[in-house]
Amino acid sequence: EPRRIVLSTDSPAALKVGTQQLIPKSLAVSTKIKNNPSRHQSFGATGSSQEPLGPDPKRASVPSLSLEAEVEDDGGGTLKRNLRNMSYRVAMKGLHVELEPSSPVPSLKPMLEEGSTLPARSPGRNKRTFGRKRVQKRGGSFKDQPRLYQEIRERGLNSISHESDEDLLEESIPEEPSPPDAAIVVRSYRPAQVTWSQLPEVLEAGILQKISPEERKRQEAMFEIITSEYSYMHSLSILVCHFMRSEELKETMTQMEHHHLFSNISDVLTVSTRQVGAIGVGFFEDLEKRHQENLLIPDISDIVEEHASNHFNPYVSYCSNEVYQQRTLQKLLTTNPLFKETLKQIERKPECGGLPMISFLILPMQRVTRLPLLLDTVCQKTKACTAAYGAATRALKAISKLVKNCNEGARAMERTEQMYTLQKQLEFGKKKPFPLISASRWLLKRGELYLLLSEEVGIFRRGAGRLCYLFLFNDVLIITKKKSEESYTVMNYATLDQITVEKIENTDPPSPPPGKTGSGGTARGPASGHLLRIVMEKDSEGRREEIVLSAETLSDRARWIAALMHREKDKPDTTPKGDLSQVEITHAYLAKQADEISLQQADVVLVLGGEDGWCWGERLRDGERGWFPQSCARQITSRTAVECNVRRMERLRIETDV
Repeated sequence: EPRRIVLSTDSPAALKVGTQQLIPKSLAVSTKIKNNPSRHQSFGATGSSQEPLGPDPKRASVPSLSLEAEVEDDGGGTLKRNLRNMSYRVAMKGLHVELEPSSPVPSLKPMLEEGSTLPARSPGRNKRTFGRKRVQKRGGSFKDQPRLYQEIRERGLNSISHESDEDLLEESIPEEPSPPDAAIVVRSYRPAQVTWSQLPEVLEAGILQKISPEERKRQEAMFEIITSEYSYMHSLSILVCHFMRSEELKETMTQMEHHHLFSNISDVLTVSTRQVGAIGVGFFEDLEKRHQENLLIPDISDIVEEHASNHFNPYVSYCSNEVYQQRTLQKLLTTNPLFKETLKQIERKPECGGLPMISFLILPMQRVTRLPLLLDTVCQKTKACTAAYGAATRALKAISKLVKNCNEGARAMERTEQMYTLQKQLEFGKKKPFPLISASRWLLKRGELYLLLSEEVGIFRRGAGRLCYLFLFNDVLIITKKKSEESYTVMNYATLDQITVEKIENTDPPSPPPGKTGSGGTARGPASGHLLRIVMEKDSEGRREEIVLSAETLSDRARWIAALMHREKDKPDTTPKGDLSQVEITHAYLAKQADEISLQQADVVLVLGGEDGWCWGERLRDGERGWFPQSCARQITSRTAVECNVRRMERLRIETDV
C-alpha cells in the first residue's frame, strides 16, 4: 500500500493547488538519520534533513540541497546531474499512483499545470525548456533564477562529457529500498543550469539544424563559462553585500581582523562586473556582450586572455592573503562568541542559501582554479590548426599563468610569515644557533612525538621517555622541548642529508612512564604508539645520534616518514600515471597542517600512497602533492575516465608549462 506523504514544495504545480498536497512516492527519497557535522566542515552541500517540512514563508526561497540530488556516482568516472528535473518529470508521469483515503490532515490531489491532460508539445516549447518561462530578450534566460556558484558544477570539469543534459535525463535512476521508519526528504524542483542549445532564441532560429555536433559542443563549452561566471558573480555579491558590508558583523571584530577576513574581495568582484565609479568593463560584461551580439558565439578566448593578462591581478592579492584569512576566521569562531552568533544570523538569511561564510570566502580560489579546465574543454572542442584553436591555447596559457601566480603568492606569503614567527619562538640555549630565515627554506611538518631514550639499539630503559616537538624543514630537522604555545627549547638538530629514517615493527613495546595517562585512564605513550627510528650521522655537535620516536596513529607515523624522506619522494616516479588510482574530491578540504594539500570540489587526484584513512596524492591540474582525508574523495573506477584524465594532465602541463 503506497505511503501518504504531505509536503511543502515550490514546484509550479504545487503553487497552483496549495502548499500541502499528496505526491507520488517517486518524488521523495529516503535518508538515513544521522548526526550532521558542523556546517563549517563541508562546503559542497547543506543538510536539508534538519529543516522543517512545513511551509515557512521566510525560507520559501531557500532550496533544500541534497548531495544525492546534486551528484551521484554512475559507476564510472562521470557524474549525473539535473536529478531534480528527473524527479519532477517522474512525478508528473506518475500521477496515476493511487492515493490513500483522506485523513484529518487536509490534503489536495496533485494536478497538472494546464488542465487534466498533458498538452501537445509545441515547436517553441520542447523538452529542453522544462516549463521554463520563455525569454524574449536575447541571452537573458540564464539570469532568470541565478544559482549560487556553490550549487553548480560545470560540465567542462569532466574529462568525459555527455553530449547534452538530455542524455542524463533519459537515464533511469535505480531506486534503493528504504527502511520502513526512514525519514522522508523531498528533493526540491529547480530548473537545470540552462545550456546554449536550450536557449529559446537558439531554438527559434533553427541554428541546431545548421551546425555540426562538434560546433554545438564548442558553443556549449563557451556558454558554460559565461553562465558559470554569472553564478560566481552572484555568489560574490552576496559575500560583499551580506557579510563584508554588515555593520553588525563589523562591530564584533577589529578593523585589522575585518581586513584579514575579507581582504580585497570588492576588487575581485569588480573584476567580473564594473561597479559604480569603476573604470573599464568587467569580465562578465564583456562575455555577455559577445553572447548578445551573436547567437552563434564566434569565440570568447580573446576576452579571457585579455582579462587574465591585464585585469585579474586582484586574484593574486586575495589568494596570497589566504593564510591570514583562515587563521583569523578560526580565531574569531573559537574566541569570539558574539562574532559566531552574528555570523550564524547572517548565514540563515534566504539569500545565503543556508551556506556557511567560508564557502563564500573560498570562491575566488575555486573559480580561478576551475577556469583552466573550462578553457581546456573549449580547446578540446575546437578544431586544431585553426585561428580559434590558437586563440583558445593562448587564453589557456594566460589563465594558467594567473593560477600559478596565485599559488606562488599564497605559498610565499605563508612561508615568509611562518619563518619569521618560528625564528622568534625557537630558543637554541646552549646549542649552536643558526639563522632560520632563508628564501630557500620552508616548513614541511611540525608536531609532537614521544621520544624514547635507549642505552643501545633495541633496548629501552623502563619508563624512560618524554614528549618532544619536532620542526621539519625542507633541509633541516629541529627537535625541541615545548615550553609553551609560543616557546620551544632546541634539544638537537641535523640537516636532512645527514638523516636516515626507518619504521620499527613494535611487537613488545616498552612500559610507558608513570603519570602519562589518556582519557580512558590507560597509559598514553610508547605502549600505544607506533615506532620509527631516526639516525643522525652528524647532529648539531657533529656526533652520531640515534633516536626512537613513537607516534599515536599509523597515519601520523606514515606522514612523518614520508616528510623525512621527501627528497626521495620528490624524485620522478617511474610508475605510469595511468596505473595509479585516481579519486575525485566530493567536497572541499582546507589543509590544516604543512604536509596536507587544500583541495576544491571536483579536483582529480592521483593516489600515490595512504595509511589509516589518509591518502598521499598529487593534484592532477598542477602536480601539487600532499595528504588529504580519504573521506572527502571518491574513487574513479572507469578506466576510460582514468586514461582521459591522464591525457588531459599531460596536455595541460605541456601547453601551459605548469
